[in-house]
Amino acid sequence: MYAKGIKSRVRRPSLFSKLTNINDVIESGFFKDGMRIGWSGFTGVGYPKITPNALADYVEKNNLQGKLKFDLYVGASTSAENGMIARRYPYQLGKILRSEINKNHIKFADKHLSEFPLDLVSGYYTLEKKGNVMEKLDVAVVEATAITERGNIIPGASIGATPEIVQTASKIIIEVNTALPSFEGLHDITLGKFAPYKFPNLIQRVDDRVGTTYIPCDPDKIIAIIESKEPDHTLDSEPQDEKSNKIASHILDLFEHEVMMGRLPPQLLPLQSGVGNIANAIIGGLADGPFTDVEVWTEVIQDTFLDFWEHHKLSFASATSVGFSPAGFKRFYEMWNELKDRLVLRSQSVSNSPEIIRRLGVIAMNTPVEFDIYAHANSTHVCGTKMLNGLGGSADFLRNSKLSIIHTPSTRPTKKDPIGISCIVPMCSHIDHTEHDLDILVTEQGLADVRGLAPIERARLIIDKCAHPEYRPILNDYLNLAEKECMKIGAAHEPHMLDRVFKMHLNVLSENNSMRINSW
Repeated sequence: MYAKGIKSRVRRPSLFSKLTNINDVIESGFFKDGMRIGWSGFTGVGYPKITPNALADYVEKNNLQGKLKFDLYVGASTSAENGMIARRYPYQLGKILRSEINKNHIKFADKHLSEFPLDLVSGYYTLEKKGNVMEKLDVAVVEATAITERGNIIPGASIGATPEIVQTASKIIIEVNTALPSFEGLHDITLGKFAPYKFPNLIQRVDDRVGTTYIPCDPDKIIAIIESKEPDHTLDSEPQDEKSNKIASHILDLFEHEVMMGRLPPQLLPLQSGVGNIANAIIGGLADGPFTDVEVWTEVIQDTFLDFWEHHKLSFASATSVGFSPAGFKRFYEMWNELKDRLVLRSQSVSNSPEIIRRLGVIAMNTPVEFDIYAHANSTHVCGTKMLNGLGGSADFLRNSKLSIIHTPSTRPTKKDPIGISCIVPMCSHIDHTEHDLDILVTEQGLADVRGLAPIERARLIIDKCAHPEYRPILNDYLNLAEKECMKIGAAHEPHMLDRVFKMHLNVLSENNSMRINSW
């Protein structure tokens, strides 16, 4: 019944009796309404593929929509189907899930990705649950590429919070994906400990290893092993456009200047890069640029990193996930022998650790929804109320890096305005990153280096360098009027007019669907 493939991947013979069909588990009534379920996965890879689909089919077949719902805990991103999710932690990605969250059909709590795993182990999401502090989840559903002789789990293309999810679960279902190669040896996995017994992660170099190549797992907790033959269903890479290439050019010019001034070494410092076309353009520019022996300490490795390696400019990368496109994964497997000793995947509590980010002197680069004239940034909420994706790890990096860079197009087009809404505003409608944490702000218009500047100086530089020409006069008018009004009452350190500060946002919400207001 079972192909030789799965038995060769499950190296503990006593677990062969757990090989089963997920439908048998579901039909047995194991999954109950209100269960707390942990899933593996991070940004679209390494997630269980058989169990969620089988559950969705079961719900639809038996008309259980809204009657069989779960609290779901995943390192970073998953989808939602058939009304099965009641609560979601700590990050999400996808139109369906986003829509359900914004309708309040799904309760969502955002959290720094560095903090989520240990908070989960500490019971912060299950405060009313008594009993074994280490068994707060009813079940973990985890994708693996192999199971060791001791019953430990070899993950695939991502780790995320899977070690802590396994650590915290009462029962475990493992999907062994035989369509993927075994990733054994690529991981460096550590488990969090409670204060006052926590210890430092003794990582002083990007290529240091301090953990195990597997996720520790108690074989007695494993109730089912399912064979999966589904690849990760990732998307094609976002194409680079003129704006993203200009932003990348500004950042690469900054790096060259910082090296010339002696503030960065010739090989730079370890880089963190977010996801999307701007991040792709930056890494693509580095692949063709003058810097060699560059190191990366980040969350997600994207397609352009393969060019970076292939051009012999990237010496080593550490991440918690490799989120390649289908074509990227094909290249990755073809380059496996060359890359397996130049890449390590870690738990997200380590990849996003503020302690390590500061020690290594990481250069962080992330894209917000908007930033304001005083250098606050909003990464999560459109017009202050509509959840986009969640905070993710952006604040872990931006707050703790040696050099914190945010980049965005100066405007985003709307249906009614081809120039679009401004990504630079008087005051962010929601603030995830404060003025105290950001050093460099970049759009296709230019780059504002705000290190050491007072608020008024920052505001004038940001408007001058980053704002779209259509919005520059509007923002300058606001700043001048706000400064004049606040000077009258001796409160002009960071001047704002609270009765008008969100007028540009309100104009978007009106029928105009534009931020180009006529006056303040």
